[in-house]
Amino acid sequence: MVDAVYQGGRNGNASDDPLPHLVGVSNQGGFRYIGTKECPNLAVLTLTTKEHDWPDNLDRETGIFTYYGDNRKPGHELHATPRFGNLLLRDMFDKAHGQRSDRALVPPVLIFSNTGTYRDVEFLGLAVPGVESLDANVDLVALWRMKDGRRFQNYQAKFTVLDCQVISKKWIEDIKAGSPLTMHCPAVWNTWVERGVSKALKAPRVLEYRSPREQLADENTGRAMIAAIQQHFAEDHYRFEACAAKIAEMMLHNIASIDLTRRVRDGGRDAIGRYRIGTGASAVLVDFALEAKCYADSNPVNVKDLSRLISRLRHRQFGVLVTTSYVATQAYQEIKEDQHPIVIIAARDIVRILKSAGLGSETAVREWLSAF
Repeated sequence: MVDAVYQGGRNGNASDDPLPHLVGVSNQGGFRYIGTKECPNLAVLTLTTKEHDWPDNLDRETGIFTYYGDNRKPGHELHATPRFGNLLLRDMFDKAHGQRSDRALVPPVLIFSNTGTYRDVEFLGLAVPGVESLDANVDLVALWRMKDGRRFQNYQAKFTVLDCQVISKKWIEDIKAGSPLTMHCPAVWNTWVERGVSKALKAPRVLEYRSPREQLADENTGRAMIAAIQQHFAEDHYRFEACAAKIAEMMLHNIASIDLTRRVRDGGRDAIGRYRIGTGASAVLVDFALEAKCYADSNPVNVKDLSRLISRLRHRQFGVLVTTSYVATQAYQEIKEDQHPIVIIAARDIVRILKSAGLGSETAVREWLSAF
């Protein structure tokens, strides 16, 4: 059942893993499968919060799951990994972009996440390779990373979590037997195999604004990364503007241009830019203004801080706020209630953005900051 937690043992070793009992896979690895590597019947992906350089992530609002392959250290070719995870990813995505007969050979993918309590896991959903809004060139890409001065590649894969709340034990048994398209098969899986249409499990936020706790970094590595940024610009917060502009570009990939304003009389904007919607000759450019606030965790961005940015926004413009802190509850509420078009990039967002760019540690962030 989606978002249910399945408890393992309490012996403190690999035998605690509940997945062998629940699904029938092995008790090791983030990528496990049943069957052969040439033709797996079932695949299980397990997220962990310990791999800071490889931040696997499920966006529950869109149903898009980002997973990084198993070549996470230098010394191996992209597909030459001990458990064949990257080879399986390559083959799955190749078949997913093929015909109906190819999709029928793609193993159902069950996604779990470690909870941090012994080996307990949370079930996140049934997934298929690819995202309908992305073409075949970008849903599985090989990224370059460097560790200890050595370069290597690993996959970044995009999956769609299907709109299916419960996975039947009988269907899992059918899958193991090599017959996934039975009467126990979820309708969304059958639809994807037959027509290539993936209905995502989307969960829009009930609360339109985030609490301070949801905006601040939520684990030690993230807090250390934010502290490194705050310390780097402690003596001159104006220098944070260039860093904030880069962070915005890393999140909003279609930014066409961004220019920093002068320190004096910046008119409530630390930078102005243009964002491209669409591609090629059909694209349109939309103006935006950026405000940067390098604040301590205990110092929120308040109504007064935001009023400068809001007052400068013109018709058909939007704003971007980048802060190493958080937006105060009253200010956040007013933004949402008055429907101001402002993108808020708070401390936790900065951590996620930097990790996605391969900057998953305090040391990596400090090296990156040396350019500002």
